[in-house]
Amino acid sequence: MSCDGRGASLNVLGLSWGPNTNLMLVRDVSFSLEAGDRLAIVGPNGAGKTSLLRCLYRGVAPLEGRTEIDGEDIRTLSARAVARRVAVVLQEMPADFPFTVFDVVMMGRIPRRQGLTGWRDEDRAQVVHCLEHLELAIMAKRQFSTLSGGEKQRVLVARALAQEPDIIILDEPTNHLDIRHQLEILHLLAGLKLTIVTTLHDINLASTFATHVALMRDGRMVGFGRPDEVLTPHAISDTFGVTALAHPVEGNIAARFSFSLKTA
Repeated sequence: MSCDGRGASLNVLGLSWGPNTNLMLVRDVSFSLEAGDRLAIVGPNGAGKTSLLRCLYRGVAPLEGRTEIDGEDIRTLSARAVARRVAVVLQEMPADFPFTVFDVVMMGRIPRRQGLTGWRDEDRAQVVHCLEHLELAIMAKRQFSTLSGGEKQRVLVARALAQEPDIIILDEPTNHLDIRHQLEILHLLAGLKLTIVTTLHDINLASTFATHVALMRDGRMVGFGRPDEVLTPHAISDTFGVTALAHPVEGNIAARFSFSLKTA
């Protein structure tokens, strides 16, 4: 039994979406990931990052293009089939779930449930395993609403892992967390074998966490590749409208950056 999954390839081909054709929030986005890759999507507010994620997990139907998991178009799969392969952790964190931590993580087993039968021993064992994997077993009987922000985020990740997905999609998983909890969540995710797609505001966290970075602006992908290829001072300055300075760090995958407002 494992919380790691096996990962899956993800191909995004000419994806475009908007509430109507006169207001396109995602424009002709294409990229490919191999099983086990970690993609960080970065860009300013309103760049289309969350809208792109919604297309990837079938939250909305793209107006153009498609998303493929191991070569299969997700629009041809049933909702249950997609839920068995793709888990999602959204930015909106429920504040007052009237459930215990164990109950919340058990919700991740719903896509694996057989008809109207109750929970199987296999389901309970998987939940226990995921709780232990994320060092949450001691909190299993606690009410979700009593947890700290970092603890809640770990529980929601455990719920996603309980689905036994191949791909996990996260919208700003470090939002509202202090530095320690940001690092804990990303360290946990980096240790999984899953294919991971996440939006991140913090350029420096993205550069150290991801195997690939997608830089977005005005609904378009203006850069895709390794962090050291995409996250250059010029590209960051141009995309965010700031002055970015790189500070090389020995042995790091990419430089660390500092930022200031552009002066006339």
